[in-house]
Amino acid sequence: MNDLKTLKGILDFLKEPVIAVLVALIISQFFVAHTTIPTGSMISTINIDDHMLVSHIPFYYRNPKRSEIVIFKYGEDNLVKRVIGMPGETIDIQQGKVYINGEEINEIDYVLVPDVTHPQIVTFPYTIPEEHYFVMGDNRANSADSRSFGAISRDSIFSLGGYRVYPFNNIGIVD
Repeated sequence: MNDLKTLKGILDFLKEPVIAVLVALIISQFFVAHTTIPTGSMISTINIDDHMLVSHIPFYYRNPKRSEIVIFKYGEDNLVKRVIGMPGETIDIQQGKVYINGEEINEIDYVLVPDVTHPQIVTFPYTIPEEHYFVMGDNRANSADSRSFGAISRDSIFSLGGYRVYPFNNIGIVD
C-alpha cells in the first residue's frame, strides 16, 4: 500500500512537467520555433548569432511573398534567405542588379552589397519552375543561395522569419 502511495505521489509530481514539455514540443513543432543564425548571409538585416523566434503558421494557409524572409530545409540544414522570385517568373542578374520579367526590382532597403562575381550554377535569364521560389541572401557577396543551388521548392519552406529576441539591444521584427 505504501508503494502505491509513493508511485502515485511520483506520478502526481511528474504530471505537470510532462504536460508542459509536451505542450512546448507541440508549439515548437507546429507554431513557433527558436533559431540561431549561424552565418553572415543575411547581414545587415540579420547578424551572425542573432536569436530569432520564427513562425510556422503563415505557411499553413498561404504561400511566401516576394521580399519576405523565409526559413527552408536544404539538405540537412535550415537556411534563412529572402524571397526574390516567384513561381513562373523569369529572373535575370546583370551587373549586380536583379530583374524580374525584365523589370529591375528595388532592393536598396536590404541588400548590403550587390555582387557580380558570386559563383553560380544557374544560367541567367532563369525561369523559376512552378511551386519553386528564387531566394537570395541580403549579403550577396557572402551568400550561398538560389544562384548556387537553384530555386527551392515550396515544400521545403517551413517558416517565416520573424522576431529577433537577442541581442537585447536589437530586439524586434525582422523584415
